[in-house]
Amino acid sequence: MDTNVLISAMLSAGGSNRAILRLCLQGRCRSLVGEKLFHEYCDVIHRPILGRSPLSEPEREELLDALLSVSDWVPVTFLWRPNLADEGDNHVVELAVAGGADSIVTNDVRDLRSGELKFDRLKIETPAAFLKRWRTTYGNDDNPNA
Repeated sequence: MDTNVLISAMLSAGGSNRAILRLCLQGRCRSLVGEKLFHEYCDVIHRPILGRSPLSEPEREELLDALLSVSDWVPVTFLWRPNLADEGDNHVVELAVAGGADSIVTNDVRDLRSGELKFDRLKIETPAAFLKRWRTTYGNDDNPNA
Protein backbone atom coordinates (compact mmCIF):
# COMPACT_ATOMS: atom_id res chain seq x y z
CA MET A 1 0.00 0.00 0.00
CA ASP A 2 1.57 3.22 -1.19
CA THR A 3 1.74 6.15 1.21
CA ASN A 4 -0.78 8.18 -0.82
CA VAL A 5 -3.41 5.50 -0.12
CA LEU A 6 -2.77 5.80 3.62
CA ILE A 7 -3.05 9.61 3.44
CA SER A 8 -6.29 9.43 1.48
CA ALA A 9 -7.71 6.83 3.86
CA MET A 10 -7.00 9.11 6.82
CA LEU A 11 -8.57 12.13 5.11
CA SER A 12 -11.84 10.43 4.30
CA ALA A 13 -14.36 8.53 6.38
CA GLY A 14 -15.08 6.19 3.46
CA GLY A 15 -14.12 5.36 -0.10
CA SER A 16 -11.82 2.86 -1.75
CA ASN A 17 -8.67 4.05 0.04
CA ARG A 18 -10.35 3.49 3.41
CA ALA A 19 -11.62 0.09 2.23
CA ILE A 20 -8.05 -0.98 1.34
CA LEU A 21 -6.82 0.10 4.77
CA ARG A 22 -9.71 -1.80 6.40
CA LEU A 23 -8.84 -5.01 4.49
CA CYS A 24 -5.24 -4.73 5.67
CA LEU A 25 -6.26 -4.08 9.28
CA GLN A 26 -8.58 -7.09 9.19
CA GLY A 27 -5.73 -9.26 7.93
CA ARG A 28 -7.66 -10.11 4.79
CA CYS A 29 -5.12 -8.40 2.58
CA ARG A 30 -1.36 -8.75 3.04
CA SER A 31 0.35 -5.45 3.73
CA LEU A 32 4.11 -5.12 3.35
CA VAL A 33 6.33 -2.59 5.11
CA GLY A 34 10.03 -2.00 4.74
CA GLU A 35 12.36 0.53 6.30
CA LYS A 36 11.76 3.36 3.81
CA LEU A 37 7.98 2.92 3.71
CA PHE A 38 7.90 2.73 7.51
CA HIS A 39 9.68 6.10 7.75
CA GLU A 40 7.36 7.58 5.12
CA TYR A 41 4.29 6.40 7.03
CA CYS A 42 5.65 7.81 10.30
CA ASP A 43 6.37 11.16 8.67
CA VAL A 44 3.08 11.49 6.83
CA ILE A 45 0.78 11.08 9.83
CA HIS A 46 2.15 14.35 11.22
CA ARG A 47 1.81 16.42 8.03
CA PRO A 48 -0.36 19.56 8.22
CA ILE A 49 -2.72 18.30 5.49
CA LEU A 50 -3.89 15.60 7.88
CA GLY A 51 -5.25 18.34 10.15
CA ARG A 52 -8.35 17.97 7.92
CA SER A 53 -8.61 14.30 8.88
CA PRO A 54 -11.56 13.14 10.99
CA LEU A 55 -8.89 11.48 13.15
CA SER A 56 -6.85 13.35 15.72
CA GLU A 57 -3.07 13.01 15.63
CA PRO A 58 -3.06 10.46 18.50
CA GLU A 59 -5.76 8.47 16.65
CA ARG A 60 -3.66 8.55 13.46
CA GLU A 61 -0.67 7.27 15.43
CA GLU A 62 -2.81 4.49 16.90
CA LEU A 63 -4.11 3.59 13.44
CA LEU A 64 -0.56 3.43 12.08
CA ASP A 65 0.48 1.23 15.01
CA ALA A 66 -2.43 -1.09 14.24
CA LEU A 67 -1.49 -1.24 10.55
CA LEU A 68 2.14 -1.97 11.36
CA SER A 69 1.11 -4.72 13.78
CA VAL A 70 -0.60 -6.66 10.97
CA SER A 71 1.92 -5.86 8.22
CA ASP A 72 4.76 -8.09 7.13
CA TRP A 73 8.19 -6.50 7.63
CA VAL A 74 10.26 -7.07 4.48
CA PRO A 75 13.96 -6.28 4.30
CA VAL A 76 14.91 -4.86 0.92
CA THR A 77 18.37 -6.15 0.04
CA PHE A 78 18.46 -5.46 -3.68
CA LEU A 79 17.85 -2.08 -5.34
CA TRP A 80 16.39 -2.06 -8.84
CA ARG A 81 18.00 1.12 -10.23
CA PRO A 82 17.57 3.13 -12.30
CA ASN A 83 13.89 2.47 -12.65
CA LEU A 84 11.34 5.22 -11.98
CA ALA A 85 11.62 8.87 -12.95
CA ASP A 86 10.76 9.85 -9.36
CA GLU A 87 13.55 8.35 -7.27
CA GLY A 88 11.30 8.62 -4.21
CA ASP A 89 8.96 5.96 -5.65
CA ASN A 90 11.58 3.27 -6.34
CA HIS A 91 11.47 1.89 -2.80
CA VAL A 92 7.79 0.94 -3.19
CA VAL A 93 8.55 -1.24 -6.22
CA GLU A 94 11.62 -2.71 -4.52
CA LEU A 95 9.57 -3.56 -1.44
CA ALA A 96 6.88 -5.22 -3.55
CA VAL A 97 9.44 -7.30 -5.45
CA ALA A 98 11.33 -8.28 -2.28
CA GLY A 99 8.11 -9.28 -0.54
CA GLY A 100 6.65 -11.20 -3.48
CA ALA A 101 3.61 -8.91 -3.67
CA ASP A 102 0.95 -9.48 -6.29
CA SER A 103 0.02 -5.82 -6.41
CA ILE A 104 1.01 -2.29 -5.47
CA VAL A 105 -2.07 -0.30 -4.54
CA THR A 106 -1.52 3.38 -5.30
CA ASN A 107 -3.23 6.55 -6.44
CA ASP A 108 -0.11 7.25 -8.52
CA VAL A 109 -0.49 4.45 -11.06
CA ARG A 110 0.92 6.37 -14.00
CA ASP A 111 4.27 7.11 -12.35
CA LEU A 112 4.72 3.61 -10.92
CA ARG A 113 3.89 1.99 -14.27
CA SER A 114 6.42 4.17 -16.09
CA GLY A 115 9.45 2.28 -14.83
CA GLU A 116 12.22 1.10 -17.12
CA LEU A 117 12.08 -2.32 -15.47
CA LYS A 118 8.93 -4.41 -15.82
CA PHE A 119 7.86 -7.09 -13.38
CA ASP A 120 5.23 -9.13 -15.20
CA ARG A 121 3.59 -10.64 -12.11
CA LEU A 122 3.35 -7.31 -10.24
CA LYS A 123 0.15 -5.34 -10.81
CA ILE A 124 0.09 -1.57 -10.26
CA GLU A 125 -3.51 -0.75 -9.34
CA THR A 126 -5.64 2.06 -8.02
CA PRO A 127 -7.56 1.30 -4.84
CA ALA A 128 -10.80 1.13 -6.87
CA ALA A 129 -9.32 -1.33 -9.39
CA PHE A 130 -7.87 -3.49 -6.61
CA LEU A 131 -11.24 -3.58 -4.81
CA LYS A 132 -13.06 -4.52 -8.00
CA ARG A 133 -10.66 -7.43 -8.51
CA TRP A 134 -10.92 -8.32 -4.79
CA ARG A 135 -14.72 -8.42 -4.93
CA THR A 136 -14.65 -10.57 -8.05
CA THR A 137 -12.33 -13.04 -6.35
CA TYR A 138 -13.47 -12.97 -2.72
CA GLY A 139 -16.89 -11.32 -2.66
CA ASN A 140 -17.99 -8.11 -0.95
CA ASP A 141 -15.14 -6.48 0.99
CA ASP A 142 -17.58 -5.54 3.78
CA ASN A 143 -18.28 -9.20 4.51
CA PRO A 144 -15.95 -10.20 7.36
CA ASN A 145 -16.24 -13.85 6.36
CA ALA A 146 -15.13 -13.29 2.75
